[in-house]
Amino acid sequence: MADLEKLYTAVLEGDAKTSAAITKQALDEGVEPLTLVTDTMVPAMDEAGRRFEAEEYFVPELLLAARAMKAAMALIRPLLVASGAKSAGRVAVGTVKGDLHDIGKNLVASMLEGGGFDVLDLGADVSPEKFIEAVKEKGAQVVCLSALLTVTMPAMKTTIEALKKAGVRESVKVLVGGAPVTAQYANEIGADGYGENANSAVALTRKLLAEGN
Repeated sequence: MADLEKLYTAVLEGDAKTSAAITKQALDEGVEPLTLVTDTMVPAMDEAGRRFEAEEYFVPELLLAARAMKAAMALIRPLLVASGAKSAGRVAVGTVKGDLHDIGKNLVASMLEGGGFDVLDLGADVSPEKFIEAVKEKGAQVVCLSALLTVTMPAMKTTIEALKKAGVRESVKVLVGGAPVTAQYANEIGADGYGENANSAVALTRKLLAEGN
């Protein structure tokens, strides 16, 4: 019998090999894929996020936890798709035009994936047009804009303006984050929220989607 407590610990401690092995065993034994995600893996990622906020964990530990979650999700996702299981929501994530930094963005994408979201990772140096395409053609319900440089922060405003011009601003929630970004700046440019770190970005995404529903 697969030990789901061990799966929880493997995700929390960033042990990708054990995470994948126990997930495979549980699936072979007939455990529901969605049950593994909601009852074991998401709580483990939530705890990793809590530890990060309490400064018990740092970026490396969080990245390892996300990687362990990803290893398990690689086995689970095809089964969820085949069964028609609903994801927590579709989120497009990218670093704005002119900014090539992606560590923070990658962390947010991994944490969102760990939270059960369907993530469209658009990469770094992403044009407003690509964000619009993610909303129009791929059905993104939330767009997360990242910037690590003060000089690229205005691209966040440009992207929000472009979403308005394209007529899709009302149908999508926009979150912003990154080292130089503040809640005040998010407010000034008309974003729906500001994520101080990867964990708060996940919590805020959940909140905004719940309000939208």
